[in-house]
Amino acid sequence: METTKILVVDDESRMRKLVRDFLVKKGYEVLEAGDGEEALDLFYADKDIALIILDVMMPKINGFDVCREIREHSKVPIIMLTARGGESDELNGFELGVDEYIAKPFSPKILVARVEAILRRTNQSQEESRISAGGIVLDQAAHIVTIDGERVELSFKEFELLAYFMENQGLALSREKILNSVWNYDYFGDARTIDTHVKKLRSKMGAHGDCIKTIWGMGYKFEAGEQR
Repeated sequence: METTKILVVDDESRMRKLVRDFLVKKGYEVLEAGDGEEALDLFYADKDIALIILDVMMPKINGFDVCREIREHSKVPIIMLTARGGESDELNGFELGVDEYIAKPFSPKILVARVEAILRRTNQSQEESRISAGGIVLDQAAHIVTIDGERVELSFKEFELLAYFMENQGLALSREKILNSVWNYDYFGDARTIDTHVKKLRSKMGAHGDCIKTIWGMGYKFEAGEQR
């Protein structure tokens, strides 16, 4: 059975070794890069990378710029690591298409749990699942969303969020419930994480964005209109 390949990018060799050791114990194959330039070289050279763990502050090319370039070519899941805990950095990462954002110092066991949660979603090709509502079709196996027949490009977390909404049509969903269900771990941030993702998702859905209704003081509800 072919092992799952993960690229770990950090200019601190001790940090790379720490992450690598925990991932290898779980059976993953790990590639390492010490700067952004090396990370891009490995990304372009190896088409089988299933996930990238990416530090922000690095020589040559920083993590944000690496993420920006990768997103021009691929939707491979990206977990961003940073010693900078500012909200603007986190929002910038999500705007660029980062799937998870983890501040240093962090628990390696939690990092591995998040890696596994993301890969469970992306490896659902054996369990074909297709949801449709009001002209929106979400194929979980192929990880594709189409709206009125046109493909819509979503980040990994936007895709998960839309899937959760569509699976719970008509139900009022609190922000806490969305965090616990979509993020797959005990999230210690605040509701703005969800609100930021919902805003981006609505924008990408165009006229269908109003299917995601805001329930003030609580959360959201998905109600599909008639197919156009």
